[in-house]
Amino acid sequence: MELIIGPRLFSTWSLRPWLVLRRAGADFETREVWYRTEAEKAELRRLSPSGFVPLLKVEGETLWDTLAISEWAAERYPEAHLWPIDATARALARSATAEMHSGFHALRELCGMGPGHPMAGDARAQAPADPGLDRDLARLVALWRQMRARFGAGGPWLFGDWSIADAFFTPVAARVRHYQIDLAAHGDDGVGAAYVAALLDQPDFREWETAALSPNAG
Repeated sequence: MELIIGPRLFSTWSLRPWLVLRRAGADFETREVWYRTEAEKAELRRLSPSGFVPLLKVEGETLWDTLAISEWAAERYPEAHLWPIDATARALARSATAEMHSGFHALRELCGMGPGHPMAGDARAQAPADPGLDRDLARLVALWRQMRARFGAGGPWLFGDWSIADAFFTPVAARVRHYQIDLAAHGDDGVGAAYVAALLDQPDFREWETAALSPNAG
């Protein structure tokens, strides 16, 4: 099994299924590809039906799209409980994940994680003043507070135990840190900040980040 990812430094779409597969205990190899040159882009198009990363090569098939790979892992490794066991929590976790997968466009556009915006290190940026970004951040804080209040008693994650939802919000935590975003200014009472800290301290994410910042990365 091989997970083909983009550059660890800024491919947040690749980070999500990598975290999911690690949590599932899957035995997989990771191949990092770049798409800076026309030759690299052509090679990626050869590998990927969509021309994008990530994609999972498994049992003669190619699975593409972050959420699709994560759902495949949840079915293949049911013992990992990648979605909450409780039916209501599971439905809401899927809703939160889907919202992150397709929404928060201002946050993605204005607080990107490109080559000039590493996931860690000394450099920090300032989030721009923008009404759309403010709305996205307020929605994130409200979502995190609501889910933590309802389901967070069993652990530090959004639904208590770690789930696919946490994988999808991990890149957001990196953005909050990098852009020095004050969540309290967007309605946070400390719950969101604690959740961000937990995501950033998760061992698999720390391993990814260490690899991203390696001098040999890319």
